[in-house]
Amino acid sequence: MKTDVTIRGGVHTDLQHDSAAKHVTGRATYTDDINEPKGLIHACLGVSDVAHGTLNAIDYTDVLAAPGVIGLITADDLTGSNDISPTGRGDEPVFPTETIQFHGQPLFAVVAESRMQARRAAELAKIDVTPLPHITDVSEAIAADYPMVTEPLKLQRGDVETALKSAPHRLQGSMRIGGQDHMYLEGQIAMAVPGEDDEMLLHCSTQHPSEAQHMVAHALGVPSNAVSVNVRRMGGGFGGKESQMNLFCVVAALAARKWGRAVKIRPDRDQDMTATGKRHDFVVDYDVSFDGDGRIHGFDGTYAARCGFSADLSGPVTDRALFHADNAYFYPHVRLVSKPMKTNTVSNTAFRGFGGPQGVIAAERVMEEIACVLGKDPLEVRKANFYSARGGDLTPYHQEVNDSILDRLVGELEDSSDYQARRKAVLDYNARGGIIRKGIALTPVKFGISFTATWFNQAGALIHIYNDGSIALNHGGTEMGQGLNTKIAQVVAEAFQVDFDRIKITKTTTEKVPNTSATAASSGTDLNGMAALNAAEQIKARLVKFACEHWNVAPDGVRFAANMVHAGAESIPFDSFIKQAYMARVQLSATGFYKTPKIHWDRAAGKGTPFYYFAYGASVSEVSIDTLTGEYQIERSDVLHDVGLSLNPALDLGQVEGAFIQGVGWLTTEELWWDEAGRLRTHAPSTYKIPLASDRPREFNVKLADWSQNRERTIKRSKAVGEPPFMLGISVFEALSMAVASVADYRECPRLDAPATPERVLMAVERLRAGGTGQGDTGQADG
Repeated sequence: MKTDVTIRGGVHTDLQHDSAAKHVTGRATYTDDINEPKGLIHACLGVSDVAHGTLNAIDYTDVLAAPGVIGLITADDLTGSNDISPTGRGDEPVFPTETIQFHGQPLFAVVAESRMQARRAAELAKIDVTPLPHITDVSEAIAADYPMVTEPLKLQRGDVETALKSAPHRLQGSMRIGGQDHMYLEGQIAMAVPGEDDEMLLHCSTQHPSEAQHMVAHALGVPSNAVSVNVRRMGGGFGGKESQMNLFCVVAALAARKWGRAVKIRPDRDQDMTATGKRHDFVVDYDVSFDGDGRIHGFDGTYAARCGFSADLSGPVTDRALFHADNAYFYPHVRLVSKPMKTNTVSNTAFRGFGGPQGVIAAERVMEEIACVLGKDPLEVRKANFYSARGGDLTPYHQEVNDSILDRLVGELEDSSDYQARRKAVLDYNARGGIIRKGIALTPVKFGISFTATWFNQAGALIHIYNDGSIALNHGGTEMGQGLNTKIAQVVAEAFQVDFDRIKITKTTTEKVPNTSATAASSGTDLNGMAALNAAEQIKARLVKFACEHWNVAPDGVRFAANMVHAGAESIPFDSFIKQAYMARVQLSATGFYKTPKIHWDRAAGKGTPFYYFAYGASVSEVSIDTLTGEYQIERSDVLHDVGLSLNPALDLGQVEGAFIQGVGWLTTEELWWDEAGRLRTHAPSTYKIPLASDRPREFNVKLADWSQNRERTIKRSKAVGEPPFMLGISVFEALSMAVASVADYRECPRLDAPATPERVLMAVERLRAGGTGQGDTGQADG
């Protein structure tokens, strides 16, 4: 349904991102662009050069003698808590005082007149450390009986042992899934400005202003109302600014209080990458039984993650991996266990998908393996196990799946992409032999939407209408390029039936909307859109009451339409109407609030309804690999994705396209590598390869399932779009696997680990040609 064409920018219409022109012309203001207060000074972190050790002493003599140095910030400067753990576990110090836990761990901060002076001085400290054994790999951590950073989760339903033993076929295997750096264009940054008494103002790049506020308050030993956090926009976040900004905000605030001057801290890209967490690496071990049609009978999976030295958000991340271990498939008998392992690496954190992608790709590996054993098309096996196809509708966490549209969505994509004919052409091509081999795969995604920490599923908004008819909109979400502000403003424009241009979107600030949840879990529009609508409806109710009294009409005789207000036979321009309402002393401001209904989660029991609804999608990708070098090309990708009744199709298409490419990067080129000394060596764009424009599919077809509507009462029946399409890139990984398998006539599953770099592809080809499984000795299959 289209909104009235005489207003510009209502919902369900294509509208350019409100800052698009500023983005491409360099006029968008980010934290580092804010005019610096007089007397501003700069901070830089001093970090460890060992991966694990006892911290004996630090000699700062040369640091303090360096040009421009004003002083130091150490753990002694914390009058409040020396902990920035987002879950309050007390395991993540601002600066450690006894034990170094990872290479590059911040130990102190230098404050100087210039950023360059601070950076140079930070290298001059003499750190006395007694080295201790370190572990960076999750499998080694398990073997060494390293502790877990948080309590593991277990999900179970049915009789798994009997199902595994009684089915006609059974296979076991293991898969390594790599991590990923966020590589946001704008790095971490914070600027602290001291105020009167104990007040502190923070400008920073964060997805979670309220957490930054609370962490700074705790470190300074002041109440939260003394700290204000402002965010106009971020240059990307992807989860990397949900908790990782805490360190930089606290350091800037400590220095600002100590010297009574504004302080800015902006690490260079190398330090940003070594000092902040990433997507979790996983090792997934699976044991699965199935019948001759490929239908799974029993599934037993263990999901071990490299979490780093502290918990950070690893508990909920590994939980969500288990929530998505089924992806789109019904497992009649299932047992899933997480192992959030401690390692001597930076603590891993939130990243787009929040553990879900690692669960999904393991499920797709299992489908591929079953198809290999049975000699079937993997798509046939996938469709046979869909929730709607199996007759079962209960997830491993006992939530009912009652909104699946995968049968229709996958069927449409299978037809529109000409999948069957293209698969036959690929098989025929590979049968001729040759250096170049091809692969094609169609993979689905089912992704749950809501924070699994139920209390985060709430949002607030604030709307002012000024007496000239202009509207100011503020909400608790943060803009990081995804178009959240644009969508929320469209909701408000639709509610008042005014042009989008009438609405001023103001910066996110804890001074206007308190206790905000992170803009994460794909819930930014769902939560803040409903809160803004609630505020708008409160004001509209007052305006309708005023119109009824002023023009002596019934409530159903008052109508907002096309920048006008119609009251019976009277038609008043919106500006004039608002002016009259102001003169009549009608309150033209409102705070809105929303909390997601129907959700609950009992972690101890492993049961509940943690998600309000599911978003769905599917993609088909075709690739070509060079069996002499392992290099490959994505020939074509087709995507059909479900965003419900889209608020803004143009923005949603952009999100789907970007998520797909970022997902492809995670699974192909983006490799994190630590050396024997525990040093991250892929710590800059020179050594860490994100996808280039030349890496995109040669033919890239992306469509929204425009027939879909959310069954639940979300904002205008739309669905979340931030995270679900990230997993569509798995089709590229699966297509690469098929291409590799062709060198052995598909008799063996290559068992590629992720990322499938050209080196890994080449080694898998060579192993298969030599007669071994693609992954060597990590699994077995019998049928």
